Amino acid sequence: MRVEPGTGPLQEPRGLFAGVDDVWLEVGFGGGEHLAWQAAAHPRVGFIGCEAYLNGIAKLLSEVDEQGLANVRVHDGDARELVADLGDASIGRIFLLFPDPWPKRRHHKRRIVTPAMVAEFHRILKPGGTWRFASDIGDYVAWTLLHLRAHGGFEWLAERAHDWRERPPDWPATRYEAKARAEGRVPAFLTFRRL
Repeated sequence: MRVEPGTGPLQEPRGLFAGVDDVWLEVGFGGGEHLAWQAAAHPRVGFIGCEAYLNGIAKLLSEVDEQGLANVRVHDGDARELVADLGDASIGRIFLLFPDPWPKRRHHKRRIVTPAMVAEFHRILKPGGTWRFASDIGDYVAWTLLHLRAHGGFEWLAERAHDWRERPPDWPATRYEAKARAEGRVPAFLTFRRL
């Protein structure tokens, strides 16, 4: 099922699904392997995936069909549009995994992690909800930590270096992680809780 901002009941996104207890959001799901894995592992959770690229959407929909996943919805466009329509405290978990880092300084304004989007993610997350972020670009990891600290509404859950150096067991590897490791880059895995 396609999710279109401005046309549906996004204030309470559980209405997009039958029999779910929570709704999680993945922004920029790439090939969809993470989203499909999470949806299969959590059948009582509805998943909204945002992706602008047709090849990634086709890969995810193939997995959804193959596995018979009824708890996945897709927005085929800019996640900012969809996030703006979501209700306050309507999402239990957000995933932002290996987003485009826009590495050139003049392109930093295109990064998804901006003060405005951090505020929007805080607004849509339930109190105690989590935001998982991964990147293999050290500058983007630092950028994200600085933006979340500046916002003040999130707690970084790392207690020791292992907590951001190792992917948690309920967080499957993606092709982007494999590519980063093959090219010698070390990913960081950050988890934040909404205060």
